[in-house]
Amino acid sequence: MTELKRLHAGHAPAVLAFELANRAYFAASVSDRGDEFFDRFADRYSALLAEQEGGDGAFYVLVAEDGSVLGRFNLYRIGDGTADLGYRVAQHVTGRGVATAAVRELCRLAVTRHGLRRLRAATSRNNAASQRVLAKAGFVPVGPADPADLGGKPGTWYQLELVVRP
Repeated sequence: MTELKRLHAGHAPAVLAFELANRAYFAASVSDRGDEFFDRFADRYSALLAEQEGGDGAFYVLVAEDGSVLGRFNLYRIGDGTADLGYRVAQHVTGRGVATAAVRELCRLAVTRHGLRRLRAATSRNNAASQRVLAKAGFVPVGPADPADLGGKPGTWYQLELVVRP
């Protein structure tokens, strides 16, 4: 069984292991994080936790029963009832609905825990798997994404109006 958990300091070793194990896989569809990301991982991780503490982001990890990280699911640029969504999942769990289920759960948390009304997500044109995940979660294309938002790759912004229940 897997669980979507709010990122905390204790997740750092598993997050680093996840990023290292999947680096080449991720680089095939999104820009590589670069050696500096890994060289300065502890500092960047601390900054991420501070951003979360300040309310500017909400970061989650999908954790397997053994404590390993299967994916990262993030809400960033939170403000005025909206946020951008980003995620990545481990290569060995792709194609099993893991990303779709976790994105749906994060959408639920965006409303119930973070009070959000709208989410946006950008994906490159060549990332068909991400496009399918977003569509299955209810996102619709709303326009072109600036290549600067996608590491230099052309793509599309998707948007989801969240259902806020009283």
